[in-house]
Amino acid sequence: MTKAPPLIGVINAGSSSVKAAVFAGEQRVLSCVVEGIGAHPAARAKDAAGTALPPPALDPAPRNPGEAASLLLPWLRAQLGGQALSAIGHRVVHGGAHHARPERITPALLAELEGLVPLAPLHEPHNLAPIRAIAALEPALPQVACFDTAFHRSMPAVNQAFAIPAALADSGIRRYGFHGLSYDYIAGALPPPLRQGRVVVAHLGNGASACAMRAGVSVATTMGFTALDGLPMGTRSGAIDPGVVLHLMQARGMGADEVQDLLYKRSGLLGLSGGLSSDMRDLLASDDPRAAFAVEVFCIAVARAIASLAVTLGGLDGIVFTAGIGEHAAPVRAAVLRQLAWLGVTLDEAANATHGPRISTADSRITALVLPTDEERMIARHTASLALS
Repeated sequence: MTKAPPLIGVINAGSSSVKAAVFAGEQRVLSCVVEGIGAHPAARAKDAAGTALPPPALDPAPRNPGEAASLLLPWLRAQLGGQALSAIGHRVVHGGAHHARPERITPALLAELEGLVPLAPLHEPHNLAPIRAIAALEPALPQVACFDTAFHRSMPAVNQAFAIPAALADSGIRRYGFHGLSYDYIAGALPPPLRQGRVVVAHLGNGASACAMRAGVSVATTMGFTALDGLPMGTRSGAIDPGVVLHLMQARGMGADEVQDLLYKRSGLLGLSGGLSSDMRDLLASDDPRAAFAVEVFCIAVARAIASLAVTLGGLDGIVFTAGIGEHAAPVRAAVLRQLAWLGVTLDEAANATHGPRISTADSRITALVLPTDEERMIARHTASLALS
């Protein structure tokens, strides 16, 4: 009789939502998401076949991701009918300079990660809160931190460096890169001809970045010291002249907290569209010129990033679109690839309209693909590998 694979739990926590899943090997046994945390929380769940399950009762209503995790863990146990979880893996956005692979969570590691909160203020506190909550409920249950920065620790030093004094660089101010769990998954999902080639992956969602890979290994990426850098995002500005920050503080009298709020929460697509929306779906559906302007700025920025990363790679064999916008917004993909036609990529309009997976023509010199990402599955793989070895 074949022994059943161990059950691995996954928690992917954001500021107002928590995604949870359970995997048995590669099979997703069940999943649940709690959204609207801190305002009007709601939950939905489904089993392995995609059939809706009764979601966890949100009573009392969770005010933060930690409280949501405390409600989710008993619900997961009940759904599993007494089967034990072997471990739980967590997405942790920032691992700093010293964490290049997933790690078993200890009190010492948790304390170290607390020190990284200023580098990812919108993400790291919410990643760590469920870890503490689960440790309080079940201290013997192994927990594993899977870092979004770890995939990029392979980047050459020249692609991690900022042009700042060496003493500051030595203190840890460098380009870390993010969305690493997504890129790690896509690297493994690339078709064989591209797996050993030069590929730029564009992870385009509410958070957006691009990564240059050679043979599935990160060589360069657009995000930097924090998840604020690089491409414009839903509410984040992306790359901006540092002089603008100085101007806001010195000439406009804004404090650090105000500037942080502006660049993280009121910029990006939301700011470009004059406050219309941070959601690409809303902007594409709108006939307001401000929406069209925001979309155009975004597409130009993505094309510019891909071209720049192609220079880093010394050429390009493939372009991959993934995440919410990348997987579902055909007009965005079309606009980006049309701007990159000079590189040798030819768009297949019909294939793009149906979301691929291949959206370049047969005679295109560069292959363009749409590949769904699965961060939770990647977390489960890493957790199983580490906790069960």
